[in-house]
Amino acid sequence: MKQAINIRLEKDVVQSLDEYAQELDKTRTSLVEKAIDMYFDTLDEMVADKRIDNLKSGKSTLVSMEDVFKKAGIDV
Repeated sequence: MKQAINIRLEKDVVQSLDEYAQELDKTRTSLVEKAIDMYFDTLDEMVADKRIDNLKSGKSTLVSMEDVFKKAGIDV
């Protein structure tokens, strides 16, 4: 199910969006959805890098799978 949101974009961004949409015979919505979906890959990398940095700096720690299973009462 789609959900409507409102965003504000610079006029030149909207103009480029409209030009691409027309050239590709797509809607603004489909292009924005695709762009956001592709950007999620970048965000995943940023989150992973942050988590690695937190591990290296000691801000977070790793818990072994064995410990997780043990706390969950699962015999491995």
